[in-house]
Amino acid sequence: MNEVCFGMTLLTHAIELEGDSALQPGQPIDSALTAIVLAHGADPTATPDGGSSAYEMARFYDHDRAIRLLDRFTARHG
Repeated sequence: MNEVCFGMTLLTHAIELEGDSALQPGQPIDSALTAIVLAHGADPTATPDGGSSAYEMARFYDHDRAIRLLDRFTARHG
């Protein structure tokens, strides 16, 4: 679940997809994919070498829902 592809984990990809998908059409941002990936064991603290962490990606997109999920899973598993 924490493999790295193109410098991002699956969790970071999920947050980027949610952020970009909302940004392009100007729609509200959703966090369902982030929640699913976290529920299946993604590490919210993983940072690939030279890549962005899930928190950094969420902050970049002002993805408050993802940040709250990351906080919740970090507290639970940290």
